[in-house]
Amino acid sequence: MSVSASPHSGLRSKRGKTIALAVIFILIAIVGLSYVKWWPYYHKAIKAAADHSIGASILGESGPQSASWATAWGYAVVYFKAVWKAALLGILLGSLVQVLLPAKWLLRTLGKTSFGSTLAGGAAGLPGMMCSCCAAPIAVGLRKKQVSVGAALAFWLGNPTLNPATLIFMGFVLSWKFVALRIVFGVVLVFGVSYWANRFAADAKLPEGLSPEPEGTLTTASAAPEQPLLLRWIKSVGSMTLTLVPAYFAAVLLLGAAQTWLFPSSGLASGNHLLAIAGFAIAGMLFVIPTAAEIPIAQSFMALGLGAGPAAALLFTLPAVSLPSLLMLSRSFPKKVLLFVAAAVVVLGILCGLAGLWLL
Repeated sequence: MSVSASPHSGLRSKRGKTIALAVIFILIAIVGLSYVKWWPYYHKAIKAAADHSIGASILGESGPQSASWATAWGYAVVYFKAVWKAALLGILLGSLVQVLLPAKWLLRTLGKTSFGSTLAGGAAGLPGMMCSCCAAPIAVGLRKKQVSVGAALAFWLGNPTLNPATLIFMGFVLSWKFVALRIVFGVVLVFGVSYWANRFAADAKLPEGLSPEPEGTLTTASAAPEQPLLLRWIKSVGSMTLTLVPAYFAAVLLLGAAQTWLFPSSGLASGNHLLAIAGFAIAGMLFVIPTAAEIPIAQSFMALGLGAGPAAALLFTLPAVSLPSLLMLSRSFPKKVLLFVAAAVVVLGILCGLAGLWLL
C-alpha cells in the first residue's frame, strides 16, 4: 500500500532546498571575496602601515597624460588589469543572486522603502569592498529580485564609499582626518541619500505579487515550474555580460582619453579654493578607478601642491560613483534616481572639500 507524500513533507523539502541554495551562495561569496579582496587587502594594509604608500598613482606621478587613443587604451589596460578579478566576481555574484537567493527572503529584509531596508542594504555592502563598477552587477541582480531602490543603492554605494580596507589604507598613507571626513560624508551618502532616493522611484513600493509571506513559510522566487538552475544561471550571466560589459568598456576608454581635461596637472599648487574643489568633485564623480586608487592619486597630486580641500573632495567622489558604473545601472534604476545620486555625490564632495579646507 503506497502512501502519498504529505503537504508538510513537501514544504520541508522545499525549505531544505531553499536553505541549501542560500548556503551555497554564501560560501561562494566568502571564497571569492577572500581570494579577490580580503586576503590581498590584509597584505596591502601591512604595506601601507610600513611604507605609508600603497603604490603609484594610476594617473602617473606627474599627472594625467595628453588626450589620445594611446592614452585611452593605456589607461584601460592598466585599469582592467587591476579590476578584472573583482569584475568577474561581481558578475558571478550578481547572476547567482538571481538564481540562488529566494525573492521572499530578500524582500523581507531589503524589499521595503523603509530606512531599515536601506540600513540593511548598506551594511551588506561593507564586506564586499568592491569598486562602484564591480559592485554594479550585484546591485543589478538585487533589483531584478525586486529589492527596493534604496536598499540596492545603499549596497552599491556602501561597497566603495565605506570600504573598511580603503579607510585603513587612507589613515596610514594620508591622514586619519581624511578618514573621518570620508566616514561622515560616506554615511550620509550611503544611508541618507539612498533612503531619500526611494522618493524618486515610481516603482519603489513592494510589488503586490511579491509581498512578504507570513512567518514560517519559505519559498523560492516563484511557485510556477522553473527551468533547471544551471540554465537559468547561464542565461543570467549571458544577459549581464551583454548588457553591462560593452558600455563599461567604452566608458572606461572615453574617460581614459579625457583624464587630461578632468585632472589638469597645471596650477595644482594654487588650487585650494571653492572653484577647484567643485571641479575636482565633478571630475571625481565621473572618473573610474580601481578600489583604493584614489589614495595614491590624491597623494601624488598633493606632492605637486594640491591643497587639502580639493584632495578631500577627490578622496570622497572618486570611489563613490563613476560614469561607467552609472551606465551599468541605467536599465535597473530610474534615470532620475541615478541623476539624483550623481548630483548628491558632487554636492557632498564639495562639502567634504570645504570641510577639508578648514579642518586639515
